[in-house]
Amino acid sequence: MSDTVILSIESSCDETAAAVTLNGRTVLSSVIYSQIDLHTIYGGVVPEIASRAHIEKINPVIRKALEDAGKTLDDLDAVAVTYGPGLVGALLVGVAAAKSIAYAKNIPLVGVHHIKGHVCANFIEYPELEPPFLCLVASGGHTHLVKVVNHTDYEVIGRTRDDAAGEAYDKIARAIGLGYPGGPKVEKCAHNGDPKAFSFPRAKIDEAPYDFSFSGVKSAVLNTINSYKMKGMEIDEKFQADIAASFQQSVIDSMKERVLMALDEFGMNKFAMAGGVASNQTLRAALKEAVEARGGEFYCPKPVLCTDNAAMIGAAGYYEFINGKRDGLDLNAVPGLKL
Repeated sequence: MSDTVILSIESSCDETAAAVTLNGRTVLSSVIYSQIDLHTIYGGVVPEIASRAHIEKINPVIRKALEDAGKTLDDLDAVAVTYGPGLVGALLVGVAAAKSIAYAKNIPLVGVHHIKGHVCANFIEYPELEPPFLCLVASGGHTHLVKVVNHTDYEVIGRTRDDAAGEAYDKIARAIGLGYPGGPKVEKCAHNGDPKAFSFPRAKIDEAPYDFSFSGVKSAVLNTINSYKMKGMEIDEKFQADIAASFQQSVIDSMKERVLMALDEFGMNKFAMAGGVASNQTLRAALKEAVEARGGEFYCPKPVLCTDNAAMIGAAGYYEFINGKRDGLDLNAVPGLKL
């Protein structure tokens, strides 16, 4: 089988990214333009600003990805693009760019599910990894527990009922005055705190044991902060650190419980992490220790492959492509796309 070169595009939220991959697992180039500085002053991503920034950066990012890979549009076998889920305006920019290239060069167009992309980042990091395995996808917009049956078939066994894990981190960071983006700031702050200082809830859903819920712990944190303020107590660095550490421990315990339960129930031995929250070193270490203690294999990509990038879309796109998936030029952005 001849080599397959794919240009991939990712623009679902606040990163404009393009990559060139070879056979789904070798990254020839990966270019990411992050908009964090644009959104920090607003405390979160502003969709209109994100869309405008994507329009400005999409062509330069694609050109740089091709240049870094030593490829031209004539070398491509296909173009893959995230078409959902995500912010509709942001997604449309990437989809329009991909469709333009597919039409101009008469090459196949492959629409990729963003969450599948996150899972497939593990195939780039671990060339030896093959399905089936269990994967926890945790990011600012998603928290899914997924059985990866094969390279293209996924079974969601659990998902969040309310806030995504990353969204909860952002809200807690804002509440204790750490700012945006919340995930890395809360983790850093938590290093100086006591994870047992406060007893925050670990939600369980009887009829759906693998589903997550983070609204309860978020509310408990906010109530604790308000209680301290009403009593005139000082919100100092120690308080911030203890809140951050106790909140983070609640999230880790909730995830660990479901992961170990699923590995046992489904008789699986391989566990992978994906998504921006998987960059959290404390979370990674806790799940690695728990999985390996029961004799399992643990996988998690390096942080640059956990946050939004186009290389992961190239990996997912490759497996969709070789399995015959083709999209027409009527491909549209689907902001609420289900897995």
